[in-house]
Amino acid sequence: MNNLFLTIYVKLQTLMAREEGQDLVEYALLVALIALAAITGVSKVATAVNTVFTNISTSLA
Repeated sequence: MNNLFLTIYVKLQTLMAREEGQDLVEYALLVALIALAAITGVSKVATAVNTVFTNISTSLA
């Protein structure tokens, strides 16, 4: 049983020491930040377009 815990501990230590996964996490964070900025920008543009069309429909009525 003690050998099993030691084996699991060694595997966890080697996983934490590897640096290959860090690049993937950095890219995922970057993509999430870009997506958040895009969603915010699109919602502001949608609000502005809605305001323009509301003004046009009010002036036509």
